[in-house]
Amino acid sequence: MLSDYLAHDAIGLAELVRTREASARELLDTAISRTEAVNPAINAIVLKDYDAARERASRYDASMSNGANRVDGDAAPTASAALAGVPYLIKDLGAAVAGLRMTMGSRHYRHFIPGDDAPVVAIARAAGLNIFGKTSTSELGQMPYTEPELFGACRNPWNLDHTPGGSSGGAAAAVAAGIVPLAHASDGGGSIRIPASCCGLFGLKPSRGRVPRMPAAVTAGELGIDHAVSRSVRDSALLLDLLAGNAGRPPGAPGTFLGASREPCKPLNIAYVTEPMLAPSLSADARAALDDAAQLASSLGHNIEPISLGIDFAAVRHAFLTLWSVTAEDLVLNAERITGRKPLRDEFEISTWAMAHVGRKLGERGLPAALEEQRRITERLTGLLQRYDVILCATLAGAPIKIGEMQPTSTERMQMRAVSAMPLEPLLKKLLAEASNKAFAWAGCTELFNLSGQPAMSIPLYWNARGLPVGVQFAARDGDEATLLRLAAQLETARPWFDKRPPLIKARS
Repeated sequence: MLSDYLAHDAIGLAELVRTREASARELLDTAISRTEAVNPAINAIVLKDYDAARERASRYDASMSNGANRVDGDAAPTASAALAGVPYLIKDLGAAVAGLRMTMGSRHYRHFIPGDDAPVVAIARAAGLNIFGKTSTSELGQMPYTEPELFGACRNPWNLDHTPGGSSGGAAAAVAAGIVPLAHASDGGGSIRIPASCCGLFGLKPSRGRVPRMPAAVTAGELGIDHAVSRSVRDSALLLDLLAGNAGRPPGAPGTFLGASREPCKPLNIAYVTEPMLAPSLSADARAALDDAAQLASSLGHNIEPISLGIDFAAVRHAFLTLWSVTAEDLVLNAERITGRKPLRDEFEISTWAMAHVGRKLGERGLPAALEEQRRITERLTGLLQRYDVILCATLAGAPIKIGEMQPTSTERMQMRAVSAMPLEPLLKKLLAEASNKAFAWAGCTELFNLSGQPAMSIPLYWNARGLPVGVQFAARDGDEATLLRLAAQLETARPWFDKRPPLIKARS
């Protein structure tokens, strides 16, 4: 069954269930078996809910036997039934699942059990996706790698010594390892696109406001949004239809995102950007991936024009960090409003605790200026995308880094503890500059489009000489996910990646 399971994306698996070539219980059992085989190596799934998922699968199979969800004759299934029976995983951050703990990778939240489903979870349930576990994230989504102290490091199936990225690292590792064909992910600074790049997957960050969120999940600057990482473009397109309110329309109907992914991609004017953005430079791997993507797009008839974005990236950096620190303050120092318990220092990682104090001391005061800079950045990119259809740029400044490479050193931890105990402004500014330099040196190419709110995607077209994936990023006009999906589907056809499988799959199949 495993080889058949891996040969299908989510849409394909749902079709097997619909035509009774497989049952929902068989799919779930395969996903669970896969989890037990590979999760000890990758540490992607941090909460298992097997019994409840088995019960749901059995109920769905029984309803199929009674004809309740059968599609007879030429009748087309509605989008709401299009993924029924497919195993699914939810990121352990922000997307509350009623009755299941939501730790957000933090010791403080480890006993927090939400009473209601988040909108993305309720939509997934309505679509028939069978949630059987939750995936690892960096603590409170703060870091672009997934190494929470609470659960330990999550590892990349392409090479276990390397990170799967973050903060949706668990989701990406699980998909790349063949546990599920797509998994819930969220993106506040690159947390869909970064792990997609690291794990050789497709990752689309939708436009701001496209996907409903719980009011408590809306942060300063509205940087974050929910969606998924997937092995196929069409899975992400269909899921976006569901999340964006197209559930009542037949899958692939004109005007839907799945329909757009099936349409020919017209020749596009593509702005080709090799600026490192918030990173000091791009590695040879990142530049090779970019050049390869530009050449491929040109061969498909697109017009590639090298440009400079003409943006003050120092101002971008300051605005993003200000908004990020205010969010950290809210989730850490104001955690009592969520958990009902006073936050304690030893319940949070030192870097998260320090960032929260940056937010309290510097972020709140700088928030109006950061929001104004966010408006200017959005205006600049909106104007640029009146001249170009999409922007092509790097997703990351390099290939996946090694586990532990970006963790604070003992000296840095000591400085963070001192600053947290005595949050003097000059020391906080110095600490923030040093910590952000370290993070942005690798993961400084995605934040721009969280600030602007425009849709952006990472596409897996390139693997380096060591066999590690290096994605490339495309961004489009606000609300124009359809153009990105047409382009992604065209690139997927020209340079297929679906059957590229990491050594972990081959070794443990």
